Amino acid sequence: MKKKKLAGILMTLSLVAGVLAGCNSDSAGSKASEEVLIGANLELTGGVASYGQSIYEGANLALKEINKKGINGKQLKLVKYDNKSEAQEAMNGALKLINQDKVVAIIGSATSTNTLAQVELANKYKTPIITATGTSPEVTVTNGKLNDYVFRTCFIDPFQGTVAANFSTKNLGAKTAAIYIDNSSDYSKGLAASFKESFEKNGGSVVAREAYLQKDTDFRATLTRIKSAKPDFIYIPGYYEEVGLIVKQARESGIDVPIMGADGWDSPKLLEIAGKDALANTFITNHYSSGDPDVKIQSFVEAFRKEYKGKKPDAFSALGYDTAYFLAEAIKNAGEEVTGENIQKALAETKNLQLVSGTFTIDENHNPIKSATILRYEKGEQVFETKVNP
Repeated sequence: MKKKKLAGILMTLSLVAGVLAGCNSDSAGSKASEEVLIGANLELTGGVASYGQSIYEGANLALKEINKKGINGKQLKLVKYDNKSEAQEAMNGALKLINQDKVVAIIGSATSTNTLAQVELANKYKTPIITATGTSPEVTVTNGKLNDYVFRTCFIDPFQGTVAANFSTKNLGAKTAAIYIDNSSDYSKGLAASFKESFEKNGGSVVAREAYLQKDTDFRATLTRIKSAKPDFIYIPGYYEEVGLIVKQARESGIDVPIMGADGWDSPKLLEIAGKDALANTFITNHYSSGDPDVKIQSFVEAFRKEYKGKKPDAFSALGYDTAYFLAEAIKNAGEEVTGENIQKALAETKNLQLVSGTFTIDENHNPIKSATILRYEKGEQVFETKVNP
């Protein structure tokens, strides 16, 4: 009798456990169905970790704001992957995010090279990738062919290089220029090409062209050659790690002419490496300025400072923030079935979207049509100079 009674109790407990398990399963399934997974394939460590971290912080803040109301009754969840600032890791990250984590879209990467490593996968698996800061035209159009599932929220290199050339000739009065590029970077080479074309079109002459490689630390020999060419202006479209040393060594060697770069300079690390005195009389083209009095920009700056303990958002933070909102808007417009194909269509149809880095419309090459900002360094701080419309 005792054995039968015990067996009955065990069977009852087993049935209850099954029911509870079923309830838990339904609950988990319900929770999963209320979440839309978004990948973040970013440079969180490695050579350009400052960029990836800033993009992540901006995107993370945006999603916190978006999730207060949700999108069509759903919450957006960010799945983070560190590509270690390497192209192969960026490709590995895209594969993991698409096939294992089942994300519907990916934010990233920060650099053009690391984004290009994912393009084929985006098209193959019909998973949209939006780079916040990959400025090479090849990212969205490779060998003349549109990459259907790749978009960006930043302007492209030809526009940025043209803006720099126009500013140097029309605002600074430069007639001769030296160009100093990172020969291991497609980003740097693309910017240099567009700058040279526009500078010469404006009547200027390029009197020196020098190159360095990523991870170089001693630039004195090439700077000596640049100095001997006596340019009115020097254009250095590189990343902050090398640029900081170049600017520092240039000033130490007696080069005092205006030096200009692009958004690749935009990192707090630049000031640490170069020093505020060396950065005097330097300028950059960028996507936004925290000093811009625009109400939308100042609201973002205040929210960012509050979220990250007083930290000032750089352009990469702003573009990460905008990228999350751009994607959220597309998810909202994708309809009830949130698929990569529906999101892609919504992204391509974006018009007059008001974001922190400007109001933009996506063109036929998946690039945003929007303005650029020029900043100058003053006592180590970025100061808003002017805005340039496309």
